[in-house]
Amino acid sequence: MPRSRPPTRQASDASSVEGADDGSPGGRRQNGRVTYYEEIGGFETFQKIVSTFYEGVASDEVLRPLYPEEDLAAAEERFLLFLVQYWGGPTTYSDQRGHPRLRMRHAPFAVTPKAKDHWLLHFRTGLDSVDLTPEQDAQFWDYVTHAAQFMVNSLE
Repeated sequence: MPRSRPPTRQASDASSVEGADDGSPGGRRQNGRVTYYEEIGGFETFQKIVSTFYEGVASDEVLRPLYPEEDLAAAEERFLLFLVQYWGGPTTYSDQRGHPRLRMRHAPFAVTPKAKDHWLLHFRTGLDSVDLTPEQDAQFWDYVTHAAQFMVNSLE
């Protein structure tokens, strides 16, 4: 990963240990703290961001050719599960697919600076589709801008 794990916030009544399942819909607490995943609304928030993102990708002349599948549903699910896990939600992504190995998985595709810019445009639209505080938005945007730059593997 290009960045370290996101910081978590102290929960007033949390007593679980890192990575333990506390029975909440989010499934995990980190050192007794509320995860960013839980803080911004859990699965539904991430689903809205990713769904909106893929609506843009579906008609994008630069990005759509990078997705070999005719139906984007599988790619959308993988990305959703990755983001959910990264931000402290259930570990379904790794349970199903192992380590993310993002650069390796994207190596077959020419991810250019132009593709990165289009990707960020659609992700910005996804973030704008949910109700985040300015601080939450900035934290998410900081991560995706760094991650997008990290994925660039071709200059054209």
